[in-house]
Amino acid sequence: MSGVLPNQSIEQMIAHNQIAAMRKILQAQIQPASLDLRLGSVAYRVRASFLSGHDARVSDRLKEFEMHRVDLQDGAVLEKGCVYVVPLMESLALPDDVQAVANAKSSTGRLDLLTRTITDGGTEFDRVVPGYHGPLYAEICPRSFSVLVRPGMRLNQIRFRQGQAVLADDDLRALHAKTPLVDGTAVIDDGLGFSVDLRLKDTTLVGYRAKPHTGVIDLEQIGKYNAADYWEEVHSSNGQIILDPGAFYILVSREAVTIPPEYAAEMAPFLAMVGEFRVHYAGFFDPGFGYADAGGSGSRGVLEVRCHEAPFVLEHGQIVGRLVYERMADVPTQLYGAGIASNYQGQGLKLSKHFRMPS
Repeated sequence: MSGVLPNQSIEQMIAHNQIAAMRKILQAQIQPASLDLRLGSVAYRVRASFLSGHDARVSDRLKEFEMHRVDLQDGAVLEKGCVYVVPLMESLALPDDVQAVANAKSSTGRLDLLTRTITDGGTEFDRVVPGYHGPLYAEICPRSFSVLVRPGMRLNQIRFRQGQAVLADDDLRALHAKTPLVDGTAVIDDGLGFSVDLRLKDTTLVGYRAKPHTGVIDLEQIGKYNAADYWEEVHSSNGQIILDPGAFYILVSREAVTIPPEYAAEMAPFLAMVGEFRVHYAGFFDPGFGYADAGGSGSRGVLEVRCHEAPFVLEHGQIVGRLVYERMADVPTQLYGAGIASNYQGQGLKLSKHFRMPS
C-alpha cells in the first residue's frame, strides 16, 4: 500500500535491518510517522556546505573539505556561522520501493540550527533515493546561537514512504469538508495555505527576534535559559512588522491546524513568490498534530522566519507558506501528543523547549 510509513512499519524495518544503528535504536526515537536520527561521536568542521554528488561518498568529499575534527564524546560547542558534518548513528538498507525524506526536528528549527541530511551519491539535501544502502550524515550550521552537542542527540528526523502519497487539491478540499484542517476558510492551492498572525488576542506581542550576541545553548538543558537573554520581543499594534535582512524570527500561524490520524503533512520549503524570506526549517507535522482526540485542539504552526536580501513588510493574514498533506500507508498505532512526549501539542506562539518564559 502506498503512503507514508507509520511507526509500526518503522519498527518492522528496524527488525529486518533495513534501518540499522551503531547503538540500539530507542523506542523514544520512533515517532508516529518518522524516526529521530542521532548524532555520532565526531563532527567535521568543513570549509563549505556540499553534496556528495553522483557515485561519490561523503567520506571521500570530507577529505577535500575538512578543516579539523571535533570530538563530541564529552560534549563540544558547534559555533555560530560555521558548517559541520556529523556522521549519524543510523544507516539504511532501503527496499527498492521505499524512499525517504529528512527534516530538522521542531526544537532544532526554532533555534535557527540549519540541519540537513546528506547521503552517499546524494544530489539533494534531505532526500534519500529508493533502495539506498549506506550511511547518513547531518550537515549542521548554527545560524543564530552556538550550541553544545553530544553523541546521541536528536536534531533531525527521517520519514519513509512508498509510492505517491501527496494529496491533490481536490482531495484536500474533500478532506477539509469532512474533517476541518484549519479553523476558518481553507486556502487550498498546491497545498494548504498558511498565513501569519500579527494580531494576537489581548496583546501586542506577535513574535520574537534572535539577539545577535548570546551565550552557548546546551541542547540537553530543557527550560534552563531565560528567554530575554536570547530573544527580543517583537510587538505590533497595527498588524504589520518589518523583517530585517539576516534576522531570525519566531512567529505563529493565524490558523489552528489539524493533521488527522490517517495523514501526515510537511511544510513546503522556501517559496520565492511569497516574499524575501524563508519559513519553517522544521517541516514535518505528524499524524495527530492539532487533533482534538490527541489533546491538540487549536494547535498553531510556529513559523521560523529568516529574511534574506531586503527589508520586507509582513502583514497580518499574509500567506507565508503551505502545508502539503500526504496519506499514511496505515494509521499509526501512536499519535502525536497521545501518550508520547510531544513538546508542542496545543501550542500557540512558543519558543523552543530550552527556554523558560517570564511568568
